[in-house]
Amino acid sequence: MSEVPRDSASEDRPNWRGIFGWCLYDWANSPFPAIVMTFVIPAYFTDAVAADPAAATSQWGFMTSMSALAIAVCSPLLGAIADKGRGRRPWLAGCTALVIVTSASLWFVRPDAADSLLLLWLVAFGIIGFELGMVFYNAMLPGLAPARLVGRVSGWAWGLGYFGGLAGLVVVLFGIVLPDPAPFGLDHAAAEHVRITGPVVALWLALFCVPVFLWTPDRTAGGLAAGAAIVAGVRTLVRTLVVLPRHGRLWRYLLAHMIYADGINTLFAFGGLYAAGTFGMPVAEVIAFGLLLNTTAGLGAFAFAWVDDWIGARPTILIGLIALTVIGVPLLLVETKLAFWILGGALGVFFGPVQAASRSLMARIAPPGLETEMFGLYALSGKVTAFAGPLLVGAVTAATGSQRWGLAVVLPFLAVGGLLLLTVRGERREAF
Repeated sequence: MSEVPRDSASEDRPNWRGIFGWCLYDWANSPFPAIVMTFVIPAYFTDAVAADPAAATSQWGFMTSMSALAIAVCSPLLGAIADKGRGRRPWLAGCTALVIVTSASLWFVRPDAADSLLLLWLVAFGIIGFELGMVFYNAMLPGLAPARLVGRVSGWAWGLGYFGGLAGLVVVLFGIVLPDPAPFGLDHAAAEHVRITGPVVALWLALFCVPVFLWTPDRTAGGLAAGAAIVAGVRTLVRTLVVLPRHGRLWRYLLAHMIYADGINTLFAFGGLYAAGTFGMPVAEVIAFGLLLNTTAGLGAFAFAWVDDWIGARPTILIGLIALTVIGVPLLLVETKLAFWILGGALGVFFGPVQAASRSLMARIAPPGLETEMFGLYALSGKVTAFAGPLLVGAVTAATGSQRWGLAVVLPFLAVGGLLLLTVRGERREAF
C-alpha cells in the first residue's frame, strides 16, 4: 500500500457555495430521524395505530432490524457501483426522493390497526432511503473540501443537522401537534394533526435539499454506464473485502467505529426510556430533554469542528469518547432530576464531535477513487452489530431490574472502541 499525494483539488481555494449546499443537506434531512424515526411517528404508531403497545414494540423492533439489515447489505455494494459509475449525485437524488415520497405518504396512515402494516412499510423504506443517501452524501466530502478544512466542514454540517432536527421538531410539536384546536382545520379525531407531520418532513427535505444538487459539485467517478458500473462495482467490492485484512489502518478503524458507534446509538435509543423510567419524566419533559440534547450536541459539533482540523480527527474522537465515559458514570449514579439534566446536557456536547470527526476521519483515509465504497463499509460498520447494544441493555435490565445497570453496559462499548482507535495511526490517504 503506497501513499499517494493528496487530491490537487483538495488544496484549491474552497468552493464555499458548494460547501454550503452540502452542509445544508444535513439540515434538510435531519427532521426525518427526529420526527419519523424517534419522536412523533413512533408515538403515533404506539398510541393510535397498532393493536396494543406490546404489538407496537415488537413490530417496530422487527421493522428497524430488517431495515438495518437491508442497509448493511446494500450500502457497500451500492457504494462500489457508484464509484465506478457517473457520479454520486443521481444516487443521492434517488434516495432523497424515496424519503420524500414515503414521508409524504404517512398522511394516509389512519389511526386504525388495519393501517399498521402500511406505516411500517413506509417508515422502513424511508429509513433505507435516508441511510443509503448518507453513504453517497458523505462520499462527496473528500472531493469537496480542502484537506485543511475537512474537519470543519463535517462539523458544520453535523451541527446544522442537529439544529435542523431541533427546528423541525419544534415546528411540528408546538406549531401543529400540541395546539388545540389544531391549525389549518386539521381534525384531531382523525389524527390529522399528527399525520400531517410526514408531509411536513417531506416538504422540508424537498425545499432545503435543492442547494446540494444545484451548487455542490459531483466529482466524476469511474464514468462507466450503468451495466458496466454494476459489474465493475461488484468486482471491486469483492477485491476490497479480500484485501481489506492487509490494510490494518482501515479495518481497525472500521472495527473501532463499529463498537463505539453501537454504544452511542444505544445511548440515544434508550435515553428517553431512562429519563421516563428512572426519573419519572412525562412525555412532554422527555421531549424537552431531547431538545436539550440536540441543542448541546449541535453546539459541540460546531465548536469541535475547528479542533478536528487543529489536532486531527482521531484525537477529537478520543477526547469525545473519554468525555462521554467520564460524564456517563455519574449520570448513571445521580438521584436528582436537576443533576440528570445538567449532566445530560454536558453529555450531549460530545455526541456531535464524535460523530462529525468519525466522518471526517473516514474522508481523510478513504483511498482515492473508492470513497463511496469506503463510506458504504463505514455505514456497514455502524449497522452490522446495531442489535448488540440494545440487546445487552435489555438483558441486563431484565436480570437486575435496574435501568441504571442496564444502561451501564454502554460504557464498555465506548472504552473498547476508544482503545481500538488508539491503534489507528495517521490520517493521510493511501492507495489501496
